[in-house]
Amino acid sequence: MTERPPIASIPTPLSASQMAWRRGIFFSLLILLTSSASWVMADLLWRGGMTCLEWCLTALFTPLFALVSFGFLQATAGFLILSGHDPLNINTLTAAHRQPDPASVTALVFPVCNEDVSRVYEGLRTMYLDLKRRGRLEAFDFFILSDSGVTNKWIEEEVSWVELCKQLNAFGKIFYRKRHLPLNKKSGNISDFCRRWGSHYRYMIILDADSLMDASAMNRLVVMMDANPGVGIIQTVPQLVGGTTLFARIMQFAAALYGQVFVAGMNFWQMGEGNYWGHNAIIRLRPFIEHCALPPIPAARKHARYLSHDYVEAALMRRAGYAVWLAYDLPGSFEGGPPTLIENAKRDRRWCRGNLQHSWLLFARGLHEINKVHLALGIMSYVSSLLWFLFLVMGTLHASCEVRASAGRRFDFDVGLTPFLDIGGIRLSLLLFLVTLFMLLAPKLYSLALALSRADIRDRFGGAGRVLAGVILEQSASVLMAPIQMLFNTQAVIGE
Repeated sequence: MTERPPIASIPTPLSASQMAWRRGIFFSLLILLTSSASWVMADLLWRGGMTCLEWCLTALFTPLFALVSFGFLQATAGFLILSGHDPLNINTLTAAHRQPDPASVTALVFPVCNEDVSRVYEGLRTMYLDLKRRGRLEAFDFFILSDSGVTNKWIEEEVSWVELCKQLNAFGKIFYRKRHLPLNKKSGNISDFCRRWGSHYRYMIILDADSLMDASAMNRLVVMMDANPGVGIIQTVPQLVGGTTLFARIMQFAAALYGQVFVAGMNFWQMGEGNYWGHNAIIRLRPFIEHCALPPIPAARKHARYLSHDYVEAALMRRAGYAVWLAYDLPGSFEGGPPTLIENAKRDRRWCRGNLQHSWLLFARGLHEINKVHLALGIMSYVSSLLWFLFLVMGTLHASCEVRASAGRRFDFDVGLTPFLDIGGIRLSLLLFLVTLFMLLAPKLYSLALALSRADIRDRFGGAGRVLAGVILEQSASVLMAPIQMLFNTQAVIGE
């Protein structure tokens, strides 16, 4: 039988009612902000009567503003947490635990498919030597799981594996396996490992080809899992590293400066019902094997299995009674990023296809509501680009129609909400624009305020002057790249 404690057994300083209060406040504010802004938008469009085009604009505005409000509230919660203390944090909950259980042997799993062999093996070497220096090597085994279909590539992988084992005297610690039939891509690769070797390990840490994790982070993940038998997955927040192009460096800067505010806010509302991002995470193997097999997609023709398997596996782990946490404040987890905008768009197209498949699960029985929120947010992260595109096209069309139809008519006349606020339509529309603009920029302003007020953050970026210069450059680049990325994602959504 699987060790399967109830979720209530997870140690937490907050009661169930307090946890519900957190989410209640968060989502109530979300509804309040969205409904208020939609009311104002409808009032602005109502002047002279609502046309079909204006109803469509209102219908598009509501979900788009809801996403803006969600990001704003999440960043606000993260800013307040980083300015003070978060009692409900998986790292804080296990602060008293320092040493892992000697019986906790962990597999470090590297699924690869036609990757840069030298990059993968040098990353593995770095992690191996770091564990050896810290005296923790015996508690970890390394597995290179290849699905490479190019003959020269998997031959290079195998030859490099032999050479690496010779250099490190690591035969019996570093293993290589090449699948003959790469069924179901990465998820099938991991499933094959679980069937063959999963029973020999308590945990596995999954790493991408461009992932790195230092020994202290891996050791801390094991300690947190040992201390919390009701936790099935702990996801770290990988820091982007290794960028050499301007695009990659801008993305690294943005992730390093702004990311902490968002992930701290994410932990505020999701708590033990977090998400799994497919890599740089530790997984409790027994419940993963027994409960996280991916279901087939109903009525699927093009794709028989979920491509974005990680969201689904997190939902299945929660359904089995195990918590999924985000260790947002755990340092020592790293990954690479796309070097160019085109490579980023290609990756987004793959992720778009996988996230849209999750629409089949939004009304599935047995899944927790917070997991459905994760699935819906993943879908909307791409569908919103199409909605923004339609909103901009319809808004432009509406503006041109209004210019022709409103000759001699004042937009400031009192209608609907305007007499109540005692301001004209132009001022009301300006107010809505400024509020929306502030909510979009607030996460960056929060992060900048934290960086300028804390010496440890300032020093990481080379001082206050460099932080300010980086923010200006990043914001300028974002303004230029946002419409391009919107069009890329719109094309990807329509193509599916």
